[in-house]
Amino acid sequence: MHAYALTGLLAITLLLGSGTAALSDDKEAHIGDLVKDAKITAEQAIKTAMEKVPGTVVEVELEKKHGKTVWEVEIFGADGTVTEVHIDATAGTVIDTEAKKDKHEDKKKKKK
Repeated sequence: MHAYALTGLLAITLLLGSGTAALSDDKEAHIGDLVKDAKITAEQAIKTAMEKVPGTVVEVELEKKHGKTVWEVEIFGADGTVTEVHIDATAGTVIDTEAKKDKHEDKKKKKK
């Protein structure tokens, strides 16, 4: 339970601290509009994401993707990989998961 409180605090800090939303497809969207669209909280999105991918939450963003308001939760897994879990901010369901590429690996491949 302590982990949920800590990750919830992290999510709120990220949202309030940034002042703007990280936007993918619809750059003109405003954070206020995203928050109004979201029917689930960051804490609920984190809980759903961690049920899908166990680990430590390292980042949470509310953004617009493909016309939908989505919580993007990045989780550092026990195997050392970072996975993005996209949660529908209206329905609270998992849309998809995506392994995040390691920037260091990409640089190593380019040097070879």
